[in-house]
Amino acid sequence: MCRRIGQVRLLTVPYEHGNDAKRLPVWLRRPIAHAGEYQVVEGLLGELRLATVCQEARCPNRGECFASGTATFLIAGDTCTRGCRFCAVETRAPLPLDSGEPTRVAEAVARLGLRHAVVTMVTRDDLPDGAAGHVAATIGAIRQAAPDAAVEVLVSDFGGDMQAVDAVLAARPDVFNHNVETVPRLYAEVRPGADYARSVSVLARAAASAPAMPVKSGLMLGFGETPDEVVAVMRDLRDAGCDLLTLGQYLRPSAGHLPVAEFVEPSVFASLGREARRLGFSGVASAPLVRSSYHAAELAGDSADS
Repeated sequence: MCRRIGQVRLLTVPYEHGNDAKRLPVWLRRPIAHAGEYQVVEGLLGELRLATVCQEARCPNRGECFASGTATFLIAGDTCTRGCRFCAVETRAPLPLDSGEPTRVAEAVARLGLRHAVVTMVTRDDLPDGAAGHVAATIGAIRQAAPDAAVEVLVSDFGGDMQAVDAVLAARPDVFNHNVETVPRLYAEVRPGADYARSVSVLARAAASAPAMPVKSGLMLGFGETPDEVVAVMRDLRDAGCDLLTLGQYLRPSAGHLPVAEFVEPSVFASLGREARRLGFSGVASAPLVRSSYHAAELAGDSADS
């Protein structure tokens, strides 16, 4: 059942991720997709003992992506050493790195026939290089197993260790992504342990070191930021050399995570997307259900065509 407020129809059921003070807007509803290649992808991930951000971060697009025969790999374990208050990935003491993981990720890329592989990672502050060498090894393994596949990496800030950033860049990913996630004013609340200026400096390092490689970042909206604050971050990202931008709606993973301050309307996402293009981003994805890796190949293609 729905009710109408102005021209927007809202569900009259509680927000599904534990925030009973708000209602889930109709534009955030997604069908559960288990058709197509869903079972194939899920089975392969289980066989190869691979984690995905689709599962660990409870991505709302998992059904669509699995059904279309793709997944976004999560490496360096499935637990994070930081406790970002928006993220569903578990925080606890991590296990040692799995030296066979890069080869298994590469096998999955080859067997799925991916033309654009997205590899994300948990933050590993417990390791001297933050798992940068593990990321580089995964890029190298994919190059060997699937030489025609583009490789996009979404990495941590490596604690600001630019040598670690350089180690990833030396493996020559096709797209380098690091998300700033929110506006500076909200960092202490949303991303304890992270630092806005540090994140921007990681992106700037990548852009300066590999001018021909697209550099990408993204924000989640709905934490209480203002549109002007988002535009200011976009300007910072462009000044740092960022080419690609994603903007999506924050969805509360559980009652233990930050509540949603606002469900941002699609029209606001569209307006911010237009402003991002005006600022010079070569590829922009701005909509409520956008996530960093969602249709990543198309976004990277926009950059290549620009």
